[in-house]
Amino acid sequence: MTDIPEPSAEPAIASLSFEAAMGELETIVRRLESGDVSLEESVALYERGHALRAHCEARLAAAQARIEQVSLGADGQPAGTTPFGES
Repeated sequence: MTDIPEPSAEPAIASLSFEAAMGELETIVRRLESGDVSLEESVALYERGHALRAHCEARLAAAQARIEQVSLGADGQPAGTTPFGES
């Protein structure tokens, strides 16, 4: 008997918040680094981790776009888009 969760037991990645996806991704990384999982389970964990990483990147990109849209000028009024990290 393996320790691989059934796909139906895992939450759909699209429904996860950024924080939940990052938490699950961190757990997957720890499990893979431990070396205590079978090859088959390692592949399944890697696949889910890859999908979680893509989901997190998409959530971050969306948040960055929102921040850029809402950035304020020196007068406190919404300014044009400013690249993230620049003032």
